[in-house]
Amino acid sequence: MNGGDRIASVLYSHGVKFLFTLCGGHISPILKGAKDLGIRVIDVRHEATAVFAADAVARITGIPGVAAVTAGPGATNTITAVKNAQLAQSPLILLGGAAASVLKGRGALQDIDQMALFKPHVKWAKTVTCVRDLAPTMRKAFQIAQSGVPGPVFVECSVDLLYEESVIREWYTASTPQGSALPDRAVRAYLNYKTNRLFAGSNSADDTSIIDAAPVYPSSQDIARAVGRINKAERPVLVVGSQALVDSSQAAAIAAAVQRIGMPVYLSGMARGLMGASHPLHHRHQRGKALREADLVVLAGVPSDFRLNYGRTVRRSACLISANRSNIDLKRNRKPEIGSLADAGLFLRALADKLEPNVSGSWSEWQELLLKRDAERESEIDTSASTPGELINPVSLCRSIDAELPDNSVIVADGGDFVGTASYIVKPRKPLSWLDPGVFGTLGCGAGFALGASLCRPDHEIWVLFGDGSVGYALAEFDTFARHKIPVIAVVGNDACWSQIAREQVKMLHDDVGTVLERSDYHEVAAALGGKGVLLKHADQIAACLQDARDSAGNGVPVLVNSWLEATDFREGSLSM
Repeated sequence: MNGGDRIASVLYSHGVKFLFTLCGGHISPILKGAKDLGIRVIDVRHEATAVFAADAVARITGIPGVAAVTAGPGATNTITAVKNAQLAQSPLILLGGAAASVLKGRGALQDIDQMALFKPHVKWAKTVTCVRDLAPTMRKAFQIAQSGVPGPVFVECSVDLLYEESVIREWYTASTPQGSALPDRAVRAYLNYKTNRLFAGSNSADDTSIIDAAPVYPSSQDIARAVGRINKAERPVLVVGSQALVDSSQAAAIAAAVQRIGMPVYLSGMARGLMGASHPLHHRHQRGKALREADLVVLAGVPSDFRLNYGRTVRRSACLISANRSNIDLKRNRKPEIGSLADAGLFLRALADKLEPNVSGSWSEWQELLLKRDAERESEIDTSASTPGELINPVSLCRSIDAELPDNSVIVADGGDFVGTASYIVKPRKPLSWLDPGVFGTLGCGAGFALGASLCRPDHEIWVLFGDGSVGYALAEFDTFARHKIPVIAVVGNDACWSQIAREQVKMLHDDVGTVLERSDYHEVAAALGGKGVLLKHADQIAACLQDARDSAGNGVPVLVNSWLEATDFREGSLSM
């Protein structure tokens, strides 16, 4: 059993079904070991895609996703995706190859200080220095990735840890000076010493068992105080974020808890879809106005960052209750009156168990007001969707996509203006069926997210909504989709512009510099890489084109619908920083 096999055995024992990679000589034994154990190795066209795919697997399954990349540029190509996972609090493991132990710092191929690069952007970074430590390090990596505030970890494995001992000794012998002079004998002695250190104790059996990551329960005192304040509230609002669904297996129980609490709720991130497509407690519009009017706000896994105007959206006289695994996020910008350093999903379940029966009955008037506002906004959206134009009205297209979505669908959001429009309109059908980058706002996540989602849910339709800016990061992965038979449906909102930036930039600076694109033939690129391309230019083609895309995906073919959009002012003034 070589080092690659040892790593693979830990992945297998921890329930890892997919290993995402872009091949490289530094990591080949890991890939071979994983394949031999039945772990599906998915090779992509850019290392960032591998990490984004691992991120999606973690969000959907609750099991850390795993990616393996080669040394140097293979590792540096992942840093944006790793940082996105850190800020989105996604548990994943990145395995990085490295130069041979004895060659580090001597100018070896692709040898850089990878630890200095990754340490600021992961929960834990570890260089393994001997073969016997590979399995214990991997077990610890899984535990750390999932415990407390989840996040990515980086494990660096030098190439001489991964191959058989006999192969490494042969490599070192071939590169050893054979003379009898003292310097030559010293080099031979040093290499023999290093090799012995690398493989010392490697004949013992590895422990590959799981080290449990203990759940973070709320205190009974926090729950009691929160219940007391909620029972007195007249206009409460609940906001649920991604962190409430860290344990994805509990999604149904958390949804039931929100139902029992009975509070008007707004959902964000991975919590979108928690209550289905049309639950009466779930409100989709004018969240800021509701929060400003509320006399009590519960933030479940949601920090008071720019998305809540740094805490200023909630008025000072309101009671702010927050549950968060992160002590920093719990108090970020605004200290809550009741702060519970705990898992937000467990907090909601405990809250539902302790609230007075039928307490939500006193909120009926408030609830009706919020429902009325939702209906008014939906009417405005209908009016926007009916505005005619020479090309496709993006609001109308999003309405049509929403009408097409089956219950077994997952929506991946990767873009600016078009995706922002879709977020108002396209409704995920069930929990864990909406994937967006999160607080980092990263473009380029779509292909990896779609890849991971499709592998985890092969019986679902995977819809990827791209802007024509963000799709530039993803086109090469249509080769990946085709080779691995990943039948995604990608819809590109093509308005020949980085519209989310241009809208404010042109208004403020009177210049569109850097924001202009072409109406490029993205559909032809997808077809050339083994998928199917569809060009959609007019409103009367929408239904037929979307049905054609669904039929092709149903037959196992990845599809890209290149939708030429009309410019609109639907999201005027929506830029937030």
